[in-house]
Amino acid sequence: MFTYGIDILTVNKVMAIANGSLKASLSDYAKSKINDCRSKVEIIANGNKAVYGINTGFGPLCDVQITPDETSTLQRNLLITHAVGVGNPIAKALSKIMMICKVHALSRGFSGIRLKVVERIIYFIEHDLLPVVPEQGSVGASGDLAPLSHLFLPLIGEGEFWKGNDIVSAKDVLKSHDLEPIQLEAKEGLALINGTQFILAHAITGLNKMAYLLDLADVAGAMSLEGYQGSESPFKELLHSIRPFKGNLKVAKRMRMLFKNSKNIKSHENCARVQDPYSMRCIPQVHGASRNAYYHLYELAEIEMNSVTDNPIVLSETEAISGGNFHGQPLAMALDYCSIAASELGNIADRRCYLLLEGKYGLPRLLTASGGLNSGFMIPQYTTAALVTENKSLCFPPSADSVPTSLGQEDHVSMGSISGRKFNQILGNIEKILAIELMYAAQAMEFRRPNTFSEIIENNFKIIRDKIDKLEEDRILKDDINALIMMVKNQVFIVK
Repeated sequence: MFTYGIDILTVNKVMAIANGSLKASLSDYAKSKINDCRSKVEIIANGNKAVYGINTGFGPLCDVQITPDETSTLQRNLLITHAVGVGNPIAKALSKIMMICKVHALSRGFSGIRLKVVERIIYFIEHDLLPVVPEQGSVGASGDLAPLSHLFLPLIGEGEFWKGNDIVSAKDVLKSHDLEPIQLEAKEGLALINGTQFILAHAITGLNKMAYLLDLADVAGAMSLEGYQGSESPFKELLHSIRPFKGNLKVAKRMRMLFKNSKNIKSHENCARVQDPYSMRCIPQVHGASRNAYYHLYELAEIEMNSVTDNPIVLSETEAISGGNFHGQPLAMALDYCSIAASELGNIADRRCYLLLEGKYGLPRLLTASGGLNSGFMIPQYTTAALVTENKSLCFPPSADSVPTSLGQEDHVSMGSISGRKFNQILGNIEKILAIELMYAAQAMEFRRPNTFSEIIENNFKIIRDKIDKLEEDRILKDDINALIMMVKNQVFIVK
């Protein structure tokens, strides 16, 4: 059982709560913290001192004080005016992760929201009532205002939910669950839409996917090197101990595991080749650098998911600080770094595909024994080349840009929402590139028989051959490639 606002949230726990394998609830202590903070907001709201977002307007209208009678209208107006997102809806899973992260932040007891509002969001989570959220419109400062507004419109009976693959009115869904729309009170609208949960949900989703792809990239690289019949000496422990980057050490260790008891790679020991090309022998350095970026984003994301990122932060009956905890720059910059890191996994994988086509060291050109009449695997490398360049174009860092908004009140923004979306686009392309490399590697390994490989590589070779046959004569490869892409997406390959 996970306790919102009290326990430490992790990437794995978020995913487990989202898929229903981990139950999450509010403890009495968490409820008391929420209620205590709410009482402070009510004191401020009924006082004469102007406090941003509680009894004032928003953004450049922060100098306009609002009476207690106008408070509810102010908070409702905040949600409906900020729900201006455009583009395709985000994945349903992202909406759910956003709500999980928001509940955890609100339950820390610094946001001043009522317990009934938090409990309603938990109800949505537990009953898979997932709001429809457009993917574009957040600049990543003042939080993810537009997407969070769409996420929480259903609380007030507005907006839309998913029903299967259909989009339905929130009013109708609330009615079917015998739920009345909530009338927001002081500070609540602001607490809901200030925050970095859109950026964070994309980071969590990307990290969860990248963890597997990092491992799979090592496997694909090892299989390619086996097909190329390269050397295992560049992966020796001593070599990497004198340049001990964490990611490099991890990858080198994994490569040694992937080559354990391989008869094929041992046959290279008496080979006249002095060294292999970089995309083969520098796997620990390149894959390792990508792992280092992954570790960095993972650390920052876990800090963020256990933080309070709305505004103002309520500290006492007399003090609510209007600060900048909603600014997405800490995640935005790391997401851009991780996007480059993910892109490089595809870049080096494409180079390994190319090497396997050259017809060197006992491999036939284009990995076909009957070239000329047959083109073999010539063309799938065009696809990896296209995907690699697409990823490069996606590596421009949105966090390096800023466009002032809110009449200059919000004069520096993170654009972290774009960073998060692009990170996941790149990872989607990496799945396709690695699928093609696995196809190439399996074909190359066929020409090394009767040599045998490590148990883990043999098992992955069998997984591939259970779905696609060795290429003997030209055939339509689209079905083979799509089958492998789905296998990568479904994480069927053995990586540990």
